[in-house]
Amino acid sequence: MSVPEQAADETATMDAVVVTGSRIRRSVAETSAPVTSIGDEVFAERGLVSAADALNQITSLVPQYNQAAGDGSSSGDGQQYAELFGLGAGRTLTLVNGRRFVTTSSGLGDAQVDANIIPTGLIDRIEVVQAGGAAVYGSDAIAGVVNYILRDDFEGVELDFQYGDTELNNYEQTSWRVTAGQNFDNDRGNVAINIEGSSTPLVRFSDFPTSNRSRITQGNPDDTGPNDGIPSLREVIPAYFWNFNGNGVVYSVPAPLEMFQTTLDGTPIQFAPDGSIISYDPGDVLGIPFAEGGQGTRYSDLAGLRTGVDRLSGNLIGHYDLTPGIRLNTELLYSKTDAESVPQGYARTVLNQTDPALGAILFTRSNPFLTDDAIASLSAASPSFAAGAPLWLSRNFYNDTFPSNVQKNETEVWRGLVGLEGDFDAADRNFYWTVSGSYAEVSGSQSVWDADIAKFNNAVRAVDDGAGNIVCAINADSDTTNDDPNCAPLNPFGAGNISEAASRYVSVMSGMDYKNKQFDFLATIGTEVYQLPAGAIDMVLAYEHRREEASFTPYEANQLGLLSGGTQEVPTSGDYNTNELSAEVLVPILGGDVTLPFAQALELNGTYRFVDNSIAGEESVWSVGTRWEVTDGVTIRATKSRNFRAPTLEQLFAPANTTISNAGNDPCDADRIDAGPNPSIRRANCEAEWAANPQYGDLASFQDPAENFSITSVAVGGNPELRNEVSDTVTYGIVFDHFLVPGLTLSADRIEIDLTDGLSAFTTEDFMAACYDSASPSDEVCSAFTRLQAADGTNPAGTVVTGRTTTFNAGQIIFKGEVYYANYDFDLDAVWNGAPGQMSFGLEATHVSELSTSVTGTTFNRSDNTVDDPDWTGRFNARYATGPLIVSYQLNYLDNVSAEQGATIENNPNPFIDSNITHDISAIYDFDNGLAIRAGITNFTDEQPSYPTLSYGDILGRRYFAGVNYKF
Repeated sequence: MSVPEQAADETATMDAVVVTGSRIRRSVAETSAPVTSIGDEVFAERGLVSAADALNQITSLVPQYNQAAGDGSSSGDGQQYAELFGLGAGRTLTLVNGRRFVTTSSGLGDAQVDANIIPTGLIDRIEVVQAGGAAVYGSDAIAGVVNYILRDDFEGVELDFQYGDTELNNYEQTSWRVTAGQNFDNDRGNVAINIEGSSTPLVRFSDFPTSNRSRITQGNPDDTGPNDGIPSLREVIPAYFWNFNGNGVVYSVPAPLEMFQTTLDGTPIQFAPDGSIISYDPGDVLGIPFAEGGQGTRYSDLAGLRTGVDRLSGNLIGHYDLTPGIRLNTELLYSKTDAESVPQGYARTVLNQTDPALGAILFTRSNPFLTDDAIASLSAASPSFAAGAPLWLSRNFYNDTFPSNVQKNETEVWRGLVGLEGDFDAADRNFYWTVSGSYAEVSGSQSVWDADIAKFNNAVRAVDDGAGNIVCAINADSDTTNDDPNCAPLNPFGAGNISEAASRYVSVMSGMDYKNKQFDFLATIGTEVYQLPAGAIDMVLAYEHRREEASFTPYEANQLGLLSGGTQEVPTSGDYNTNELSAEVLVPILGGDVTLPFAQALELNGTYRFVDNSIAGEESVWSVGTRWEVTDGVTIRATKSRNFRAPTLEQLFAPANTTISNAGNDPCDADRIDAGPNPSIRRANCEAEWAANPQYGDLASFQDPAENFSITSVAVGGNPELRNEVSDTVTYGIVFDHFLVPGLTLSADRIEIDLTDGLSAFTTEDFMAACYDSASPSDEVCSAFTRLQAADGTNPAGTVVTGRTTTFNAGQIIFKGEVYYANYDFDLDAVWNGAPGQMSFGLEATHVSELSTSVTGTTFNRSDNTVDDPDWTGRFNARYATGPLIVSYQLNYLDNVSAEQGATIENNPNPFIDSNITHDISAIYDFDNGLAIRAGITNFTDEQPSYPTLSYGDILGRRYFAGVNYKF
């Protein structure tokens, strides 16, 4: 259970340490900012296998599960980042032992550190500063700081193994670690080595009943108006794309209309796996492209549910006291993470007919892969086909075209640090100092098999060479300049008929490599500069120099534009360096022998930081704070700070190019026209545009296919004129520490963050939202996208066909909320005479009263009290320990919320989402010989995510774990 730093058992005896959020040595009870901590014991007690799992135990951090949203998007690259208060992972700074760590994601993007690389076997505790920290640590500490503090005094050998699985036996997790440490040279030095690994599996939507619903919402024909109490949308379960499947649906005209499907005896037809023609059930067609039921492509099969992650790390950490006043420190880290996910696969369908080279496959009766029976059936269905006219095949190639349909993300991290620290006396003062230098390098890649479009089109145009051999048409025509001796003809008719040779010919590896490098030098020196009656004024000066380099290299296929859309991706690299100076001071006003009524202690602290970034320029940030001890056990604290985040290399210098992708959510789509921050304004703006463009058709039934399919030409690129984004942060709270009730600690802190000049990634979706949700839309914003002026046979008029993605200093975020902690420890004997053991109760809660985000700085979207950012998140823990036995219980709580901002029964069939409560229980038994066994049940009531969500709760359901730990 996360508890306030004031009550953390493992730090209660420390006299003078450096606490996260400050570089001044102080007691952990003397922080003016809210700092929470989670200790190493939670890994065993809760069956956690990675530091990412531990972060998910802290309510102020957004849970990270590598889980797809269920809208066709991917489940991610397997990296899990700390994100405080829903402000974005790039606004939470990650440290290891108080020092910056290299970015593990593509370094042209946000500065993010994958929690999976942190060695669990060496974690002493994880400290989280909730709000701010840039004055002490520099860029990115806007929402706060996560600091992994590793043990530097490990002795002995520890072996650990854990196995877990779900009740359905479909989520097998394993973890193991070996940790060994030894003091040496009469305890002047210590060295510890840790090697560990864990594995979690790739999961598909079909693996769990809840995720396999294949649910969408569609326009409701029963809706009579905006005030009738009838939702404008209705649920569709199970939803399918009726226009294509994995066998191949036959069309007479390559357009996504029912009337253009080829029929035999009045029934649509498809190919069977054996190449024959069979009937096709499109289901209950609801429009383009969805149907309820049928034999099309199931909506939930578009992508995988969760990314599988295999992690391996090796770490060495040590220190040696060169003299009584100088210590040498070193940290060496190696980590390798392999992740597998299922992205949206390759398809050739009538929905992509804007470019025939990417759309449905044209074929005639001369195609030699057609069986005689198939030709006869197709001829009976289409007399023109019998005479030589073409038909079209609309199908997906998810499972039988490429060597694998799994995307792989691989990351290797190397980091070495050498440092000195110590103290010395001079000028009647004691000075404490640190000097450290670190170098880190990250090599990452993302790869997935895709189709070489030109080769694929060559391969599907098969002919008979006159000698009974099936060959590619380009090798049988009279034009020798287009010959390709490697071309292997591809049989697209029915699933499972593509030869290995054809697969090899059309398959090409797509993706990219990236590399990040970081050099960091940090020096600090602190001392007591002046003695006041209440105590000494402490000051710490710090200098930091950091150099960051990043490169992004698309694979050859991406650079040559061989894939869908033909975009030629450009290798990109960038670097910057920063020189930063900071000064931190702590001034005791009252304390010790100098007290007043209701003022046992009063202190002020302040920090100033000057930053000179070689790209973003100069920035000055600061923080001030106070801590007022009203009486023994009651403390009031407050801080005010200015924090910043520098633009990333990608935001600044991403090369300009055009890509084909989906447009994102269209505010004028019938599913969304009555939603958003200003539903009435959105509807009025859409109605005005439709009135000016009557060719767009009926707004009430408009469905934009660009929401789901890659048909929008999007211009992307960086913006070298970007500035730092800045935030003003205020926190204030109260702490009751053993006040009146021994063993009881309570704290409550208010946090308010106002971010301006936000680095906003304006996507086409953002431009559309800013255009239609504004009472006075900007021409510049509204001209960033265009709509199809006339139906093209595939897409209806009004479809978004061009868009833009770039970054501006225009965003604004307002966060207001509170964090609450309670911890109560007591001996049972104090309650029941003679009862053995100790009890501990813990409660942690985060309340979000406002989270408003504006891409443009004018129109705000509030996500508080929604599934994305619930207003209340809580955890309760109970722990009983007696002798060798520890029994733990945990309750996890998510409050009832709205499905999305502005959700009502008029615009959403499920406008309100029920609260979600799960329960966990575990036990550890420690034998006298160093052996400990543990077991637990997570979500033992098998509570599923609150309907109809997939992430508001625990999609994995009831699961079990068991582990063994041996120390000697």
